[in-house]
Amino acid sequence: MKFKCRLAAAIGCATLLFFGSASAAEPSTEPILRIETVRHTAPIRRIATDAGSRWLATVSDDKTLRLWDLQKASIMQTLRPPIDKGNAGKLYSVAMSPDGAYVATGGWTLWGKGTSIYVFRRDGGHLVHHIADLPNVIYELAWSPDGRYLAAGMGGRSGVRVFRSENYAMVGQDRDYGNLVKGLDFDKQGRLVTSSYDGLVRLYQVGPDGLKMLNKKAAPGGKMPVGVRFAPDGKRIAVGFYDAPAINLLSADSLDFIAAPEALDLRRDEGLPAVCWSADGGTLFAGGTARSADGKSRIIRAWSQGGLGEVRDLAAAYNTIEDIRSLAGGGVVFSAFDPAWGILDASGRRTAFVSAVIADFRDSRENFRLSRDGLSVRFSFAPLGTVFGRFDFAERRYGASTSDAGLFPPRVTAEGIDVRQWAASTRPTLNGQALQLSDNERSRSLAISPDGQSFVLGTEWFLRRFDLVGRELWRIEAPGTAWAVNISPDGRWVVAAYADGTIRWHRLSDGKQQVAFFPHIDQKRWVAWTPSGYYNASPGAEDMIGWHINYGKDKAADFFPVSRFRSQLYRPDVIDRIFDTLDEGEALRRANLEAGRTGDTEPIQLRSILPPVIEILSPKDGAAVSQADITLKVRLRTPADAPVTGFRARVNGQPVTLTGNADHVTISIPPQDSIIQIFAENRHGVSVPAVLMVTWKGAVPAVSQEAFEVKPKLYVLAVGVSRYDNPRYNLGLAAKDARDFAAALQDQKGKLYREVEIKLLTDKKANRDEVLEGLDWLQKQVTARDIGMLFLAGHGFNDATGVYYFMPSNADVDKLKSTGVVFTEIKNTLSNLAGKSIFFVDTCHSGNVLGSSRRAISADITGVINELASAENGVVVFSSSTGRQYSLENPEWGNGAFTKALVEGFKGKANYGKTGRITHKMLDFYISERVKEITEGQQTPVTQAPGGVPDFPIALASNQAM
Repeated sequence: MKFKCRLAAAIGCATLLFFGSASAAEPSTEPILRIETVRHTAPIRRIATDAGSRWLATVSDDKTLRLWDLQKASIMQTLRPPIDKGNAGKLYSVAMSPDGAYVATGGWTLWGKGTSIYVFRRDGGHLVHHIADLPNVIYELAWSPDGRYLAAGMGGRSGVRVFRSENYAMVGQDRDYGNLVKGLDFDKQGRLVTSSYDGLVRLYQVGPDGLKMLNKKAAPGGKMPVGVRFAPDGKRIAVGFYDAPAINLLSADSLDFIAAPEALDLRRDEGLPAVCWSADGGTLFAGGTARSADGKSRIIRAWSQGGLGEVRDLAAAYNTIEDIRSLAGGGVVFSAFDPAWGILDASGRRTAFVSAVIADFRDSRENFRLSRDGLSVRFSFAPLGTVFGRFDFAERRYGASTSDAGLFPPRVTAEGIDVRQWAASTRPTLNGQALQLSDNERSRSLAISPDGQSFVLGTEWFLRRFDLVGRELWRIEAPGTAWAVNISPDGRWVVAAYADGTIRWHRLSDGKQQVAFFPHIDQKRWVAWTPSGYYNASPGAEDMIGWHINYGKDKAADFFPVSRFRSQLYRPDVIDRIFDTLDEGEALRRANLEAGRTGDTEPIQLRSILPPVIEILSPKDGAAVSQADITLKVRLRTPADAPVTGFRARVNGQPVTLTGNADHVTISIPPQDSIIQIFAENRHGVSVPAVLMVTWKGAVPAVSQEAFEVKPKLYVLAVGVSRYDNPRYNLGLAAKDARDFAAALQDQKGKLYREVEIKLLTDKKANRDEVLEGLDWLQKQVTARDIGMLFLAGHGFNDATGVYYFMPSNADVDKLKSTGVVFTEIKNTLSNLAGKSIFFVDTCHSGNVLGSSRRAISADITGVINELASAENGVVVFSSSTGRQYSLENPEWGNGAFTKALVEGFKGKANYGKTGRITHKMLDFYISERVKEITEGQQTPVTQAPGGVPDFPIALASNQAM
């Protein structure tokens, strides 16, 4: 079968024109690397709510279905039908049953003989039904108000089908359509209205006897009707159009034209395809490409009196409004191309807006700049070039930047190469001759090679390289519109910025991608990876990518964050060497050779090393509990050759004892609202946690406020080494930092803690044996009610394989295994503390201690931070610096910058709420700003807290007794 569309952009999936109809019998069994930001990374095509407006379902070109709590505007769950490369798996439609029990989705879900609709339980997210072998792409889905029927509108000329919800058997269909279906809606009488790009609006009666045509007519407002909605009273139908700034009101009985709400002031190219009535029918809403008067946002237009009264334009989103749904309490929820979704209340005020966290590279062509070797890139986060970021692979440093020193913009003019109409055209030319693109493919960016012998066009579908006569040298499929492209001045790399928020490095010679980079818009987190999945990531960022695993066309997929494969795939060394070799395979070989690794010459076969998957079936999330002991019903899945070997549990981030079996486990919680995390383990690793939030409704122990506040004890192991046995390693202030840190916390006795016990090890006293004994002491002393802290100041070092060692006073860099304190000793201690666990680490100091033939001693402890702060280990980590930055110290400060900020924060300067309590998040904010101030931006501290660990107090400000 072939899919055609009259205007590619109109159907929201321009790529249909190129990719044609070929579909695999089954989705790929190979793991597929995906970006995961907990928000959508591509346009949100359709949304759906339950009748009570409690939940929201959103679907996107990013191939995910996401469920949200509408009251909190927070994510609940991500559901994953099977996907494949290209368009396969893009979701264009979604419907939620009126009671909110089920969610159905479909789109470009073609496998074998046809397309599929997937029906999930909302609560739990389990796939419960698969409607297979439908003849075309599913563009629209709608559930009847009584929950008895599910209607599907399809592409091509396949028309509409209606299914009975109790068993999803088809009750009727109409294939007499001249083009794809773009709108569906039921009313309370069981009538179904549809719109199609064949220009017709159709009205049906749906019942046990099937689908009966009542009427069909052309709406006069335009040739491409899209949105259709019954008024709540069932008397009128609103129709919106893609190709015209018009809304039609039609009779719900005859489809006769009634009126056209005021829209004459809109431009002719501003369509209003999305329409919606308020819950009481008093207001009609419509949106699409119409802009605000200042041109800065897309509007939703609202008409009072059911479309016949006054007009209000409500600023909604930056980009095209894709869908609008009414809310039970008044107002609407909408989705946008950005991707984003939001809520407008009954007064038109935007009360919630969930925006994307991906960079928007539109209009950043001139601002997309590269260093000569391609290792450093500057880019714009948002259109119009108002916010810039810069990343350097050599320094592994990312942040806001306005400087373009040493960076070069793309070259767009050169002698003998006159490329025109390349910025936003389907007909770019070279020296007056048309360049061959696919039908409706639009060019977006241009870069000419340094030698002037070729150029690269970035389009909405491809990256294409041409020679001087317009002959295509190579073409690669793009993961999204190539908004910007540049070629490194050394002529080795083509670097493109794509609509999915990634920047990707391709070899100029053949276009093959070697590295992808995803910068989070917080300007802190980033992750980079190779085609085989070897990665590097900043603290807290490694789970922004992961592996999608299909199990067939009729089963839901799994998603494993890349952290589940940290020991195999965390390879900063491989990515470093790609920029020398331009080849992932050769980079892996060299990195393994230098690290002394054997047996790692081929890419990892991920399906052979999968951890278990664990799900909590009951109680339900948010359940009220009144007993300390809670029994959870769980479901486990694990590879046949890797049975589950054990379980772990954490409550509010702290380890707890767990009893039970593979079906039921029992844990105890404190008398408070709690976050429960359950982990399963097999020989390959630890699962992603199953998470349950419970609300405490039981009795609270009768203890005084004062007794409750001072109960915890604090145990601190503070280690600082300034004077090493080998004087070449000596530092200035590390030992003093440890002493001052310890003194600041000793001052907390009688405040937040009833007792503070400190083991202080400095210089000679901080030898390997003493440090290991200190770790043992810390683990034995901390109880479930206590807090344990480890402070390390001195040198740290990564060996050739990347393993981190802390260097005690008697360390020798040439004998690290026998003289250093290996990371596993630190991890085993901190992750097994019975109480709350906090790690302060300041070990990235400069010092040329290895001689001129080896790199100055330093440690990139990003891997350490990510591992300790993972959910299963539960450690809150404060690090003095990030990437390859050095920790700075200055005698004028009296401490290293990190410790100076810590001590100031403990003494009260981090007391932002003026409550006297200093929480770990307050301390994080203070030291982050203070260290940047002290060091003039040369040092960036990092704090990472595990998921499931709520913010908690760690100190009281001076003069605050509780």
